[in-house]
Amino acid sequence: MTAPDSLLDNLFWHALAGPQAHLGIGTGQVRRYGPGLPPIAAFADPRHPRLDQLAALAVPGEPLYCDGWSGPVPDGWQVMLEAPMVRMIWRGPAPQADEAPDAVRLGAGDMPLAAPLVELTRPGPFGPRNLEMGEYFGLFDDAPGGPRRLLAMAGERCAAGTLREISAVCTHPDAQGRGLARRLVRKLIARQLARGETPVLHVLRRNDAALGLYRRMGFEEHAQTVLRVILRT
Repeated sequence: MTAPDSLLDNLFWHALAGPQAHLGIGTGQVRRYGPGLPPIAAFADPRHPRLDQLAALAVPGEPLYCDGWSGPVPDGWQVMLEAPMVRMIWRGPAPQADEAPDAVRLGAGDMPLAAPLVELTRPGPFGPRNLEMGEYFGLFDDAPGGPRRLLAMAGERCAAGTLREISAVCTHPDAQGRGLARRLVRKLIARQLARGETPVLHVLRRNDAALGLYRRMGFEEHAQTVLRVILRT
């Protein structure tokens, strides 16, 4: 069995070529998530990315998120964003209590409530079928007489071996500073650990606040990688 740390070095590939192969399309060298899922592509060998094969899987003008390569960009492609990203893995003790017992499990039918929060907060690549990828939980504003708003959300995306990625962590600006996202993340951590899984996540290096929060919670930095958002021209 491949060690978790080795899987984490190329998590998206091991997810798309392994437990989540049914969610993706591609070849033995490059794969991506399918329609409606987050626009993430992965390479079997990020040092030698087969963008020629990815071209057949990409719609012109569609941004694709790639991890782990920073070499020359071949003709026919454009880099829209390049930024250092930190991979983190859980090394802390298991949470002793459910800190979000009031959280609601979200499903595909809740996408109309999740979409405005995602659009407002931009937590990363997210598609209309994201809520099908794992457990998602949300906290709502249920004030009497007011509209039902999703104030915070967190869920699961990639899965490889025993690794389970926590993703789409976001909080409405009106609810910042109340610890809502932290409570949801700890809820997911507890559930993953109970299933024998190891929580992992990705954070942009420039997001000092999130990095500090996750370190305090019990995550450790595994490695720094490069996030690229690319476009087939």
